[in-house]
Amino acid sequence: MCSLVCTSCQILEEHVNLHLEESRFDEGKNVRDLELARRLQDEEDGRRRAEESQREQAEFQKLQRQFGLDNSGGYKQQSLQNMERAVASGRMQPMEFHRQKADMMESLAYGIDDGSTKTSGVMEALCRYYHNAGSEVSRVWLCSQLDHFSASLGDKGWGCGFRNFQMLLSSLLLNDAYKDCLQDFRSIPCIPKIQCMIEDAWKEGFDPHGASHFNGRLQGTKAWIGACEMYSLLTSLQFKCRILDFHKPSSPSGTHPLLFEWIWNYYASDIQGTGRIVCTSKPAIYLQHQGHSRTIVGIEERKNKTYCLLIFDPGCPSQNMQKLLKQNIDGASLKLLRKYAGSLKHKQYQIVAVEGALSPEEKAVRLQTSKIFRAERIP
Repeated sequence: MCSLVCTSCQILEEHVNLHLEESRFDEGKNVRDLELARRLQDEEDGRRRAEESQREQAEFQKLQRQFGLDNSGGYKQQSLQNMERAVASGRMQPMEFHRQKADMMESLAYGIDDGSTKTSGVMEALCRYYHNAGSEVSRVWLCSQLDHFSASLGDKGWGCGFRNFQMLLSSLLLNDAYKDCLQDFRSIPCIPKIQCMIEDAWKEGFDPHGASHFNGRLQGTKAWIGACEMYSLLTSLQFKCRILDFHKPSSPSGTHPLLFEWIWNYYASDIQGTGRIVCTSKPAIYLQHQGHSRTIVGIEERKNKTYCLLIFDPGCPSQNMQKLLKQNIDGASLKLLRKYAGSLKHKQYQIVAVEGALSPEEKAVRLQTSKIFRAERIP
């Protein structure tokens, strides 16, 4: 135990006992220190887990709010809330509130859009412009006739995908090639009705993975929809569609020349039109990127050998779109619509293009392939 030399057995015994008592004390102290360290570590781990759980919950709630899945209501609730705020601030008279509310309830009851944000005649105005001006454009291809639909009080901030579907549908309704697909349509459906139509497509079995993301429910929510929901809806209506994923830029400058090239080929493949202005029978194209979607209605081939897309944005107010209906619009007016390669620099874009009608057998095949959903990737 130690190097001490004792002069008697009694002294030796007493000294050894002191060593043994000191050893027991040290062992007890070490055990207590270890227990304290373990308890402190457990408390720290518990605190860290609680903070992580709170952070994850906050992020999850943020995503729910961002994508309209936070049970805060849908189109009807948002419309009423915004109209009530307008009355409270003096921007709307009570009589106008009750009129608009009655119109909205009637629209929802019939499942049709009230047309309050619709602008017709823009494509005709574009034709007039290119006939009279646009000397910097060597040739332009325009999609078939369609209307522009803007966001309203009820869908501002989340309804762009539904408004783009309304634009595309307004074009398809005028095309005899698709009359068999649209026998049940006499007018443009309202957003809650479109939500119901997408839910019906999911119930048929289209895109089960996407349906599970929304828990199979869109009605009464502010949930955003994207290219997959657009494809599922159109295919369920027996439209032959392609969904393409331009998943990364195709030039070193971060732009997407292959996207422009694909759209040019899509419209230029229509052989019905000739001359500098080609009014094709092709429907418009749905364009999706992170956080927003728009509708491509044409493409310019410019004299400097570049391309420029013509795009309808549902975020553009109808008052601005109606300015394009003037007889003598100029190039500056088309800034609303023109998008050059440098304007589309998101990392990823997806498009949905209608290319015909499906037979019942073809629809059944596409229903099966949508079980494992894959877009065509370019490049």
